[in-house]
Amino acid sequence: MAELNKFMAWTFTEEVPVPDTVKEMLIEGEEAKVAYKTIRDVAVVTNKRLIIADRQGLTGKKIEVYTIPFKSIVMYSSENGGTFDLNAELELWTKAGHFKLNLNKKVDVRKLDKMIAEAIL
Repeated sequence: MAELNKFMAWTFTEEVPVPDTVKEMLIEGEEAKVAYKTIRDVAVVTNKRLIIADRQGLTGKKIEVYTIPFKSIVMYSSENGGTFDLNAELELWTKAGHFKLNLNKKVDVRKLDKMIAEAIL
């Protein structure tokens, strides 16, 4: 598997209902646990992976979908927001590269932390 050439980062702004378009992508035995609004799209946490849609271009008709299987995560860290830095952060080190999730104060970092721990430990 090729190493990612760049550090990838996304921002989760708030929890939202899981969209039907993502439900169609799930495999047998996979359950959507929670969805988060990103800047232009949505990210979904399942019991097996993290799915992040990324709309591209001016019209947003082109959509790239990233899938990060939990079995590929070798380490992760979480950091809650502080007094001056309100956003929390979650970083994932995987077999493919390093990913950073910025979490708005509306997103419960410990809830997401626990879901990832339950999936990978």
